[in-house]
Amino acid sequence: MSTAINLAGPADDDRLLSLMGRYHEEIGLPYDDAHRAAVTAPLLEGSPLGAVWLIGPARAPLGYVMVSFGWSVSLGGMIGWVEEVFIRPSVRSRGIGTEVLHTIAVSLGQAGLRALQVRVDDNTRLAGFCARVGFGNTANTRVMTDLL
Repeated sequence: MSTAINLAGPADDDRLLSLMGRYHEEIGLPYDDAHRAAVTAPLLEGSPLGAVWLIGPARAPLGYVMVSFGWSVSLGGMIGWVEEVFIRPSVRSRGIGTEVLHTIAVSLGQAGLRALQVRVDDNTRLAGFCARVGFGNTANTRVMTDLL
């Protein structure tokens, strides 16, 4: 692999939050810095419920991938949800996202993950990217949410 990826830890919070802010602004998500810090702190501290990888040079990352973990009876064990993927606009369309998601999927598969899933909604660009990386539709499945 030519693109470096590193599991993010507590020392990476400023870099990660900056990248997340750029991503959330780009796609119109209303999250503020307090929200971003609250949802990333447990992951950066090593929570078994998810992980964040920084892409590229540690001091000036090009982007990040955030995955949360869960359990699926139908898929036979632990699964991951790609929560967010962001690559800086200036370095997009160079295969970095494809390479990084493939590497993360292989690594998580070797660690026992049964499937990696992503929600794409109506974003056709994201759906096309996910299809190129190897994601596909699951027959007769729809994600429904009960906000608690």
